[in-house]
Amino acid sequence: MNNTVIVIGGGVAGMAATGKLRLFGLNVVLIEKAAELGGHVKNWYKVFPDFTDASEILDNLKGHLKRTRILTTTTVIKIEGTAPNFTVTTSTGEKIDSSAIIVATGFRHFDASFKEEYGYGIYDNCITSVELDAMLKQQNLKTRAGKTPKKVGIIHCVGSRDRQVNNNYCSRVCCTNAIKVAIEIKELIPDCEIYCLYIDIRVFGRGYEELYRTSQEKYGVQFIRGRLSEAGEKKDGSLLLRLEDTLTAKPMRLSVDMLVLMVGMEGNTDLSAVADLQVGCDRFYATAHQQYSNNNSARPGIFLAGTATGPKAIMESITDGRAAASEVVAYLTNMAVAAKNGEGSSVKFNSGACDFRHLTPCQ
Repeated sequence: MNNTVIVIGGGVAGMAATGKLRLFGLNVVLIEKAAELGGHVKNWYKVFPDFTDASEILDNLKGHLKRTRILTTTTVIKIEGTAPNFTVTTSTGEKIDSSAIIVATGFRHFDASFKEEYGYGIYDNCITSVELDAMLKQQNLKTRAGKTPKKVGIIHCVGSRDRQVNNNYCSRVCCTNAIKVAIEIKELIPDCEIYCLYIDIRVFGRGYEELYRTSQEKYGVQFIRGRLSEAGEKKDGSLLLRLEDTLTAKPMRLSVDMLVLMVGMEGNTDLSAVADLQVGCDRFYATAHQQYSNNNSARPGIFLAGTATGPKAIMESITDGRAAASEVVAYLTNMAVAAKNGEGSSVKFNSGACDFRHLTPCQ
């Protein structure tokens, strides 16, 4: 039996899965379409709730990838065979044999231009949370005219919980991320006024509620419950926001120097046809069972990890990647023991680096 496992996707979930598989002694080929590992996280500054530098997280994960074969600027164009005898063809023409595959292809950010009423791509000072994070990483937050903003509006749920764009789900991280960047703006520009426009505040993780309270009590971030109905540009480049405060049922008008759209997550299912994977109604990959088989796909031997199956925070994606790796090991152990019992002989992995003959099948 081949002891090589292919991990498709070099974000935090893919790297976490790879590191765990290496601990089990398996050979791993990590395939990433970008020029470097890290997924979206490599572009970020600090992450909630403890403001850990994103680069620290990536450095930690990369430290577990020793002796891993890493293929960057590479995609998978064909997957043939069945477990444990897959043949994966890459965009470079290479064919790699593997016993199992983990798909950790991550997510895409919602395209904010679909919400025309918010003015993204139309007004200079309407930006996305992705662009804001790049500015914060450089510690240089300016309007298009090069001025320091005195008022910033942050819009939650852009592309999430929105039937108009057929994204009915919550992207899970936007509320907490909005709170985190609001604090970062206040630390960078102490006299800046921050207004968060939200539908509901959903901060359910460890330390998240405390971060929410801190943003108000220590930093004076203001939260307005109401969805933005329209944004318009004024002559000076500032933006006039029209909304309804749903707590008071009164219309509001608010002028800001910069408008930040917290864009949600959308599924990245480019491999659905290549890997014969099912896609759910939310357009993320469907798992074998949502409750008790959440890292398995419906195709035996192909496993799923991270935001490939839905929105997750970084820490959840890392945990999910490691869980997928454990599922792979359990699966290969079962196959090795079953082969031994059925054929009356021991089953070894080709390289001899890993031998699960002494283990019993998982129940």
